[in-house]
This record gives sequence, structure tokens and C-alpha cells, in this order.
Amino acid sequence: MTDIRKELEELREQICYHDERYYILSAPEISDYDYDQLMARLLRLEAEHPDLVTPDSPTQRVGGRPIEGFKPYNHRRPMLSLDNTYSESELRDWDERCRKMAAGRNYSFVAELKIDGLSISAIYEETYLKYGVTRGDGVVGDLVTENVKTIRTIPLKLRTVWPREVNEIEVRGEVFMANSVFEKLNEEQQEQGLQTFANPRNTTSGTMKLLDSRVVASRRLDCFVYDLLFDATKPFDTHWESIEWLRQSGLKVNEHSRRCADIEEVLKFCNEWAVRRSELDYEIDGVVLKIDQTSLQEEFGATSKAPRWAVAFKFPPMQAATRLRSVVVQVGRTGALTPVAQLDPVLLAGTTVSRASLHNEDEIGRLGLKIGDWVVVEKCGEIIPKVVKVLFDRRQEIEGELEEFQMPRTCPVCSAIVVRNDGEVVWRCSSSSCPAKLKNSLLLFASRRAMKIEGLGKELVEQLVEKGLVKDLADLYYLKFDDIIGLERMAKKSATNLLEQLQQSKTRELEKFVYGLGIPHVGARNAKILVNHFGSIDKLAEASE
Repeated sequence: MTDIRKELEELREQICYHDERYYILSAPEISDYDYDQLMARLLRLEAEHPDLVTPDSPTQRVGGRPIEGFKPYNHRRPMLSLDNTYSESELRDWDERCRKMAAGRNYSFVAELKIDGLSISAIYEETYLKYGVTRGDGVVGDLVTENVKTIRTIPLKLRTVWPREVNEIEVRGEVFMANSVFEKLNEEQQEQGLQTFANPRNTTSGTMKLLDSRVVASRRLDCFVYDLLFDATKPFDTHWESIEWLRQSGLKVNEHSRRCADIEEVLKFCNEWAVRRSELDYEIDGVVLKIDQTSLQEEFGATSKAPRWAVAFKFPPMQAATRLRSVVVQVGRTGALTPVAQLDPVLLAGTTVSRASLHNEDEIGRLGLKIGDWVVVEKCGEIIPKVVKVLFDRRQEIEGELEEFQMPRTCPVCSAIVVRNDGEVVWRCSSSSCPAKLKNSLLLFASRRAMKIEGLGKELVEQLVEKGLVKDLADLYYLKFDDIIGLERMAKKSATNLLEQLQQSKTRELEKFVYGLGIPHVGARNAKILVNHFGSIDKLAEASE
């Protein structure tokens, strides 16, 4: 038993070390496969010895069955919101008010990027994470401990010596979803024929409200911490010292935070990140400025809503005005019809935008949009341009009649009737042989997360479908050398490679095949669950509803 206990301790230490290298330092030292092997060994040993499971074990990040609801939690110290400023003059006015309250005493600032996410509190007792709480109304939040545990950048055990005579340590931070994770999540939603999410911030907020921590874990949320309390009081003379303590304790602190000697340095920081924010893989909507000296923070106090010693400098939204020239309708793998705005090219966040999402027919109606309108385009999470409003006051300068958009009642690709099911906002092509649906299904089937058929890209799929060589997924495996050698950009070597890739794809795991079939509502995670349960494709095919 001593040997088992020792191995468990070593496995937990190794996994926690590699979690920090991967999630916090972005410098992994081992492959995903090797990491998975460590975790599998830990899970196996803990299952065999449940009495040796500890609360800080990496296996405790995801709970079991969904909970029935969240309990309220009273914050020992209110989680206040921040007053906003929108210009240099407003920021200087705030500094002037601070100068008057300081009455001749010098102070400095800490400038932090304002992460556009959801504020949470992580409460530790004897170094172990005990509670995770949302901000709520600032006085009472929701107890979301199981969801907070799924966030890999929030340690289950602090890497620090517990201070004497301290009962609890509270860490406050901002939970967010990286833009790259958001993009991937929406790709998965589209692949499953589900509605996509609007933006990373709303997705983060909605995710933290889910009652099933297993779904929360699959969303790969992240967190930057920014505040520290020992028994509801500030533990150090400066805010910067608290930031350093958090970093040394194994928590993720934003690397771009900066100490500023005066308001001029603050403004320089704000102007710098107003330009550079598109470089980040997460959303920011401004900069948070704080008086560094704790004694002045306590003396300045707060209004009923916000501290006087901190303020948010908000960036203007990344928007541009342009003309809507037409709306084209795309057909996806599940037959969903998606309207896309065709715009006069406009520079937005460093890139030229000529297309933007309109989501669905209901959204066009809500906007009151007509073809030919002047519209405002916004980069949502610095990723997907979308039309956010119509400039109705500019209609008077437009010559000629504006055209109402009508969603087509037949598929723009195959001319089949389109239908809108009860409870859905999208119209779908009703044909099972629509070329657009087939092309997108083939691309999903060949993707890396499915059958990983290298060389079967968009251009080749277009040719295979248009020439009638492939009419369903199974036809891929009947392709012969003579069928494809004459296709555009298909030389002898590339044709041979494609056929070899098709043969190799037959050895892929069953869960990848099930995912690649593109069954509605069956993404990569659900495919794995189905395969683990049924074990074979025959049993899955025979399963009742």
C-alpha cells in the first residue's frame, strides 16, 4: 500500500506540473499521448484504491452526474463593478480626483488588460480549493464549484506555504474562452447541425451556468486572476505584490499587466493596447487601472457600486460602416441555409472585410435590413465579422429602391424544397442528394478529427461530386486510379497517394468513423460516448431510439 500511495503522489505531482507547463506557461514538455497515459494510470489506480483519492487530484476536476441547481453564496467582501471612462480627458479627470483624495501623497498605478469574460471567486482553505462562486449581484453569487474545478488554470491546490492565522484565501479573476477555442466550438456546432454561438463572452457566461460540469469541461474555459484577499482583507502593501504572490502560487496572471509611475504611462499603455488587441487570442474591451498602494485603496473606499481607486478605460468597438450589396445563401452539410452579406470592402481591425454573417432569416428581420443599406459591421471576438445594425438615417442618400431580402423557398444549389422545422430558426434543404450537403459531408468525413484522409480537400471534392464519381461517402472506397488520374491537378503520384490514404483510413478508430458520418447532434464527444457504450457499428445501427 505504501508503494501505491507513493506512486499516486508522484503521478499527481507530474500531472500538475505538466498542467502548469501547458495551460499557464504555454511550454509543454511531453506529448498529449504521454500526458493521457499518466492520467489513465492515475484513474486506474484511484479506481482500485478509492480511499486514497485526494481533493486536489487532477481526476477531481470533472464531477459525475449533473447537479439540480446552484446554491447562493454571500461574498465576505463585495465584488464591485467598475466605473467606465471612454476618453483621455475622462481618465485624467479620474486621476485628478484621486490626487485630491491623496492630499499630496504620491501613488502609482497597475494597468491590466480588461478581459471580456465572467468574474469569479475561488476560495481556498488550507491550500485546497473549496468554493467557486460567480460575481452575481456583487453581494450574493452562485456556488459553481464543480464548474470552476474544470478550469485547468485554477489549481485545486495552491503551490504556496499557507500563511499563519489565515482561515481562507480568496482569489478573484475573469473566466474567458479563447478565440481559437470559440472558433473550434462553433465549427463543431455547425458540423452537428446546431446553432452557432454569438461570441466568446456570452458563451463563457452561458457555459458557467450549465449544471453538467462534464459539458463545461469540454468547453475548455480559461481564467486570468487579478485580486487576492486573506480573510477578506488585502494582504500586501501594494497590489503588485499580490499579483506576484498569485503568480508564484501557481495561478495564471496576465503577462501584459504593467506598473505605471504616472497617468502619462497609463495613457501610453491604453493607447498601445487599443492598437495591439487584435494580436491576442482572447477578447479585451479595455484596460483596468488601479491605484497600486493598498493603504490608499482602503482610504479611498467605494461608492455603492464601484471602488474609487480603480476605473475601466473602455476601447471603442471595432466597427466600420459600409454598403450591403447583396445577400448570398450558403448550404451546409446538414442542409442549413445561411445568409451571408456581400459588402463593399472595408478595412476593419487590420483586415479587409467584404463578407459578414447574417446568421438567419429572423436576424435579418430583427435588423430591419434591406439590400443596398448602409450597415455597421463589427468583428465579433476579433474573429467573425457580422452585421450589427442598419444606418437608417443614411437611406435618404441612397438612390433607387432598396430590395427586401427573401429567404429562398427552394435550395439555391439543387432546387429542392426547403423546410423549417418547429422550434428551429434555420431553413434546410429537404433533398438527401443535394450536392452542397454531399460536398460538406465529404469534407467532414476526410477531416483530421474524423478519417484523416490527406489530400481530399475542397477542390478535389468539388470535382468528384460534379463529375458524378462520388454520390455518397461509400463511393470514396470504390474510386480507382483511372477514375481520378484525369482530374485537374491530379498527377500519378497524387492519385496514388490519395488511394493509399483511403486504404489507411480504414484503420481509424470506430469513434472517428462514427463522428465522420455526420449524424445530427453527434460530434466527436458524443461519438466517443456511443462507441464506448455499444462497442461496434452493428450494435449501434441496431439500437432503438
